[in-house]
This record gives sequence, C-alpha cells and structure tokens, in this order.
Amino acid sequence: MSGVGDIVHLLFTANLWQATLAAAVLLLLPALGGVISERSGVVNIAMEGMMLTGAFFAVVADLAWHNPWLATLVAIVAGGLMATIHAVVSIQFRADQIVSGIAINIFAAGLTVFLVNRIYGLQDVGHVGPNELLPYVDIPALDQIPFFGQVVFDQNIVVYIALILLVATHIVLFRTRLGLRIRAVGEHPQAADTAGLNVYVIRYSAVITSGLLSGLSGAFLAIGISNTFVPNMTDGRGYIALAAMIFGKWTPFGAFIACLIFGLGQAIYDNNSIIHVSPYLLSMLPYLLTLIVLAGLVGRATPPAADGLPYVPGSE
Repeated sequence: MSGVGDIVHLLFTANLWQATLAAAVLLLLPALGGVISERSGVVNIAMEGMMLTGAFFAVVADLAWHNPWLATLVAIVAGGLMATIHAVVSIQFRADQIVSGIAINIFAAGLTVFLVNRIYGLQDVGHVGPNELLPYVDIPALDQIPFFGQVVFDQNIVVYIALILLVATHIVLFRTRLGLRIRAVGEHPQAADTAGLNVYVIRYSAVITSGLLSGLSGAFLAIGISNTFVPNMTDGRGYIALAAMIFGKWTPFGAFIACLIFGLGQAIYDNNSIIHVSPYLLSMLPYLLTLIVLAGLVGRATPPAADGLPYVPGSE
C-alpha cells in the first residue's frame, strides 16, 4: 500500500506534471505529424524510424559543430528525408503503406547502429556538453505562478515550440483553405482531383511534414532530454504517438490529451526512485496505457475515408 500512497502523493507535485508535459511533447510532435499525414490519406507508422534518425543525426551534428540549433535543423532534415522515402514508396509506387512504414523503422534501426559503428567504432558515441544542449527557458514572472508556473513556464524551448505548433496545426487543418484541401484529399481524393487539387503534391507535402516534426522530436530526445545517442533510444515512442493520434480521433488537441496520458505514465516511471515501486512494473505503464486506450477505441475511432488507400488517377 505504501507504493500506492507514494504514487498518490506524487500526483500532486509540480515536478511530476512538469515531467509529464515534457514527455507528452516528445510524443506530441510525431503525433501532430501523423494527424497531418493521415488527414491527407497516407498512413504513417514510420514515425519511430524518423524520430530515431533525427536523434542520431542531431547528436552527430552537435558533436561535430557544437551548435544545438544547427544540430536540430540537421535532425529535422533527416526526419524529412526518411519521410520522403515513405512518400515515394507509398504515393508514387502505391506500395502497402503499413509495410513501407515497418520497413523504414527497421531500416532506421539498422542504419543508425551501422553508422555508430562506422563513425565511432564500438565505443560510446560520446556525450554532448551541457552548453550544447537545447536550452531550458523559464519565462520571468510567469514561472513564479504557484504550481502552474513550474509546470508550463519552466520548460525546454522545444516544449514551447510544440505547443505553438499544436495550435497552428489545429488552425491550419480546420480554419484554412489549405486544411480543407488536405482533409478533402484524405476523404475523397477523386473528388478533390476533379476539383483541381493536386492529390500527389498535397500528400507528399503532408507526409514530409510528418517527417520534419518527427525529426524535431528526435532532436528533443537526444539533445534536449538526453545528452547522447543510444541505439533504439526512441523505445517505441513513435508507435505510442500513433496510438495517441488514433485516441485523439485524428485531431491535434485530441492527440495532445492522449499524449498527456501517456506522458504521465512515463513521468511516473521516471520518478521510480521517489515512489519505491518495482521498476519492472512501472516500465510497462506507458505501454499498458497504450493497450488500454486502443482496446477501448476498437470500432469507435473512424479514420479519414481514404486513409491508407493509394490514389490512382481516374479511378472511382
């Protein structure tokens, strides 16, 4: 019972919710990318591989140039390039989008291990210096607000960027002409094509955008939260982001709520030294939450009508 009491006590601490928000943002970035991609009609389960690639190249670039901003840009581009592969295979060659995504995840895992051995040998990749990590920013005055100030206004800069992107993604998808076009292509590409929209361009742009956001998440993981690269360090977060997107019914704010739930599970696990519960039990918590959420949504969450279906011009 002491373990349960420790968890209850932990739930009322600002430190836990500060860590929850950071863990949620790590999932939110690829989840937003998944929302954009699948709203255009392309299933993207390759976010795990895109995150991992971004994390690796962020560390490589940071160790080489000692500039976290340049390293982050490299990570974003790396994620975008992996997404381009998925886009070409899925959109241009009309391959099975699930198979393509799994192949990219396997490719990314193998590629990063190969490059680690090729560039650094069998030794450690190395650690990024504390002055070369993405900075934490506390907003003056606002960070002094009891509880809420620490949770929201004393965070890594990527957290603020992600929250801005959350609002921007919602506005673009549901309040602009571009968003209407993306959703039209995902619901009925033939009708969109007849109306003069270029289905291929919109889908390519959406998928690559998902890669850019996943690459940013990888950079946040590697040079924002950690300070090094470890093979397979994404640890299934891309898949959890996919689950969050489904839980959120393909909407940005819905996905964010799901990310907070999963982030809470991760934050509780990270605070194991405080609550004295078996680490093996707590390590299952984020994934257990994922299974519970998905099991509860079977048959209830309806994706865009053309999600996962390759577009063939002239077909009905």
